Amino acid sequence: MKTIKEINEKIRKGEAIILTAKEFCDMIRKGEKIKDVDVVTTATCGIMSGTMAVFSFKIAEKGVFIKAKEVLMNGIPVFPGPCPNERIGYIDVVLYGPSVSIYNEKYGGGELIKDLIDGKYIDVYVKSIEGKEIEDRINLNNMIYAKLITTRSCYKNYMAFINPREESIRTIFSVIPMKKNMITVSGCGELNPLEKDPLFKTIGIGSKILVNKAIGYVIGTGTRSVRERPNLSLCANIKGMSSYFIGQFITSFGPEIYNTIAIPIPILNEEILDNVKRTDNDIILPIADVYDRSILDYSNYANVWQGTDIEVKYYGDICKNCKIDPCPVSLYCPTRAFNNRILNKSLCFECGTCTWLCPNGAFKANLGKIKFKDREIPISSRLSCLKKAEILANYLKSIIEKGEFYLNEPSDKILI
Repeated sequence: MKTIKEINEKIRKGEAIILTAKEFCDMIRKGEKIKDVDVVTTATCGIMSGTMAVFSFKIAEKGVFIKAKEVLMNGIPVFPGPCPNERIGYIDVVLYGPSVSIYNEKYGGGELIKDLIDGKYIDVYVKSIEGKEIEDRINLNNMIYAKLITTRSCYKNYMAFINPREESIRTIFSVIPMKKNMITVSGCGELNPLEKDPLFKTIGIGSKILVNKAIGYVIGTGTRSVRERPNLSLCANIKGMSSYFIGQFITSFGPEIYNTIAIPIPILNEEILDNVKRTDNDIILPIADVYDRSILDYSNYANVWQGTDIEVKYYGDICKNCKIDPCPVSLYCPTRAFNNRILNKSLCFECGTCTWLCPNGAFKANLGKIKFKDREIPISSRLSCLKKAEILANYLKSIIEKGEFYLNEPSDKILI
């Protein structure tokens, strides 16, 4: 038995043993004996539609307008209020992550937040209740408040989706309309926080975490959270975030937002340790019909993340001789990481869609296969980025080891 206070004291002295969930599970696979561990860092990265941002900023001098009625940020409709802020020149607005610009169907809330974190100026248009129109350009430094809130994120168990029908289906779970027998997957398997603490023995209301590299906190469970499939609601200050871990993922149903979350799991007792020991082989991956999300079969995450490539390799020599115009990868890359024959790895989500979109094989990665009924079907796309999740889990480990991040006692338990 240990306490968080005891673990924090070991962190202060530089004596705490910290492992990422990947390091821990690699030791389990190798049959290594784990003598002691104090904290296991976990993480997940993926599309999290239930994300919103709340901003507050000055848009005019006092008395210029009474109250905002309509607001656009880079053409994206946002919701003014709930505070009226009448006549003072400031407005509060709420931005939904999947919201889309009225001028550009491929520019959404995830891209807007990423632009703000990168220091870019954005255009703001306000129409007041009395019909006045105000325009300005602002950046993140101009904002007095910028918080990100997830209504649901970090699901314990995600799904693989398949289309068993003849007709293609537009869906957020595929970059292009999902054709018959296409399979896409979500979830970071053994690295995922709630796979390591499914009964909320350590994660609680007020638990300190990382949200896109910024310090954040658990608010509680999110919408649609149930005992069999729990998830979390989180909040964090956007001003401390890194744009590498947040952004836009354009699906066949439109732009979505992705986030990267890291959570430390203190190993307080044997029960928590036993949960942390579960590897990808032990974690069930339901296979659902993308049309109505009914479960059709089951697999596990070893087929997704073990013996596969978490990064896509790009062979520019093959690409430079290609005569195909327009390039299908440039057209459909969900994070717009590939343009003018250049792959921007900082934007790449490692989804792997390019490996089959490119007819000449300039992109290569083993995405794994999933057995469905009596056949093995190659995974066509990954809607979670294990690479970004691993990087954030490693970063969390490093700042704990340096004494820059201490664990905290939750203010209350999460009941499920």
